[in-house]
Amino acid sequence: MIIIPAIDLINGECVRLEQGDYQKKTVYSSDPVQTAQAFAQAGAEMLHIVDLDGARVGYPQNLDVVQKISQAVPIPIELGGGLRDLAAVEAAFAAGAARVILGTAVLDEPQWFTEAVAKYGERIVVGIDARDGMVAVKGWLETTTVSALELVERMKKHGIKEIIYTDIARDGMLSGPNLTALKEIAKAGVKIVASGGVSSLDDIRNLQELTSVGVYAVIIGKALYTNQIDLAEAIAAARVGVR
Repeated sequence: MIIIPAIDLINGECVRLEQGDYQKKTVYSSDPVQTAQAFAQAGAEMLHIVDLDGARVGYPQNLDVVQKISQAVPIPIELGGGLRDLAAVEAAFAAGAARVILGTAVLDEPQWFTEAVAKYGERIVVGIDARDGMVAVKGWLETTTVSALELVERMKKHGIKEIIYTDIARDGMLSGPNLTALKEIAKAGVKIVASGGVSSLDDIRNLQELTSVGVYAVIIGKALYTNQIDLAEAIAAARVGVR
């Protein structure tokens, strides 16, 4: 299993939210480049970056920071937040993202999304953020009537091979991942990156039990910033199996 550390950006700073609530923000670093370098030095194979300002307003707001990070670390970056048209996707790639995460933009299946998948293939990943099993959009500010599994099935038909699944109720709460929801999503037969709630090596062990159904990676955020998980230890444990 691959461990992917998360960097969430607001106003160029490294922050974490609780359950996606912009009013419950904690700033952990004013230097996300330094944070990214520390993650890379600890052995991370990829960085997960979310432009929370972009997610809220609908267009990337922190691409300058993303570019600085991409130039400072030797590992690939995946970027999400505010990527809601082809121009934004191309701007993200130009800033150094190895792949992009599309969320709100895919729900209505616009033509540009189809074009983006045709053009960039597996560099396009879909992030599905769910509240009580229903897809949430626009920086998690709105909950739709579309179920997460329904959207996964729809994305699979578009050729999407990988999904990042976030349980909003668990995000930033250090309450453990939603294993039941992950098993449900896995029924679609796509690769899954689990996100939200991971707070211990026990959580990683529980997720490893789902590798047989397609959960191959996990994104960890707050637990790293609060030192509840040591990144190097987590990476080592994920590679050999937690004991």
